[in-house]
Amino acid sequence: MATMRAARVARPNAEFELVTREIPVPGPGQVQLKVAACGICHSDRFVTTAAFAGLELPRVPGHEVAGVVTAVGPGVTPWTVGERVGVGWHGGHCFTCDSCRVGDFVTCRNEQITGISYDGGYAEYMVARAEALARIPDGLTDIEAAPLLCAGITTFNALRNSPARPGDLVAVHGLGGLGHLGVQFARKLGFRTVAIARGADKRALAEQLGAAVYIDSATEDPARALSRMGGARVILATAPSASAIESVLGGLGIGGQLLLVAAAAESIRVSPLAFIMPRRSLQAWPSGHARDSEDTLRFSELTGVRAMIEEFPLARVNEAFARMESGRARFRVVLTMADRAS
Repeated sequence: MATMRAARVARPNAEFELVTREIPVPGPGQVQLKVAACGICHSDRFVTTAAFAGLELPRVPGHEVAGVVTAVGPGVTPWTVGERVGVGWHGGHCFTCDSCRVGDFVTCRNEQITGISYDGGYAEYMVARAEALARIPDGLTDIEAAPLLCAGITTFNALRNSPARPGDLVAVHGLGGLGHLGVQFARKLGFRTVAIARGADKRALAEQLGAAVYIDSATEDPARALSRMGGARVILATAPSASAIESVLGGLGIGGQLLLVAAAAESIRVSPLAFIMPRRSLQAWPSGHARDSEDTLRFSELTGVRAMIEEFPLARVNEAFARMESGRARFRVVLTMADRAS
């Protein structure tokens, strides 16, 4: 019996258990992957805290997965053994609900979520739905590709579907795991990019990532600063703090849009008049499907957008997860499977 290592959550708020289990075999419509790298995302806390509706423990998390196809199940035609592929948050769809019928797969009423609906990439092998896989271009390593399959697709997809056009003023609020990618994507998409974060020490990083202007929210009101520049066409909110998001709303220009990708735990207080009179809007964006992932990966390959990454072997999964939770990681944590011979 062929076996593999996997890091699973057996009980809410418990440490990961590194277990040995049989390598899963793909069923109809499924593909088996040998995992090379898997990013650790803040959303994996939905698994460790058992906070996601319908989640069943034990579960192997991980939805920023890069690897290679090692077997295909019955009825799978698009994929062949040896192809480099990735799978993100969107883990599959039903093809028959109203959203799927118009191609809006990420809002499928029966959406599968990688690492929540089924075991994910904190393992040496996994099985995924065939329609959830994205091809990884040759110009990206597995470690580079992994965080682009969640943090990358979320920020890129949100910005490219926003009302902003090249030359428009776009502000990225926050310089963490999402924000440091958002600044890069905004610059490469041709926007006049403003980075907003707290502390003078982040200015050099913001400029390195491509920001034309840096606003230190510790010393300057970001809404006033944006207003002096004519107001932002889009503010991409990546910092998961309701009060911080509220502090930038006044910096939207006429017809400006607050683009929300940060999952703040608290409610955001919005004045209707502040939105009605200048025709402002609020839009949220939930990642994307496999084709969106491929677009993100190709755009990143072509333009040089890369996540800043800290690597940990699977055996140190608890240390790696704690590093992510601490907020001190710069900026994405990625598990690798290369610490043991295949």
